[in-house]
Amino acid sequence: MSKELTKATSILPSVFDDYFKPWKDFFDFNGGKTFTATVPAVNITEEKDQFKLTVAAPGMDKDDFRIDIENDVLTISAEAEESDETPTRQEYNYSSFSRSFRLPASVIKEKVEAKYKDGILKLYLPKTEEARRANGTKHIVIQ
Repeated sequence: MSKELTKATSILPSVFDDYFKPWKDFFDFNGGKTFTATVPAVNITEEKDQFKLTVAAPGMDKDDFRIDIENDVLTISAEAEESDETPTRQEYNYSSFSRSFRLPASVIKEKVEAKYKDGILKLYLPKTEEARRANGTKHIVIQ
């Protein structure tokens, strides 16, 4: 199992969380919710012909998303109806969020495509012809 799948996202690691559950429930002031981010995780990869942006957003419908590009800024937002379900334990809640990313000049903004399947939103950002032809590795200096 990968570290990402086993990594705890609350204040206490999940093993301790489960072990101390009786005491945690007694002192629970957050309604069973753990203290986690309410924005989905994003992976960005660069391929020869495109950039791929992958957003983990389970439990949503493709119509919940809005994707805009304005002034070289890509914004992904979502508004979903609240569920009537009351979870016993809640570790994610993406009923509404907004994430923005500055696009490089090498992206053809008019040809960006998006697909949502199995809780994953994928955006395909094609590169310009000049960027595709460019050879060599770009090294980014961390400041």
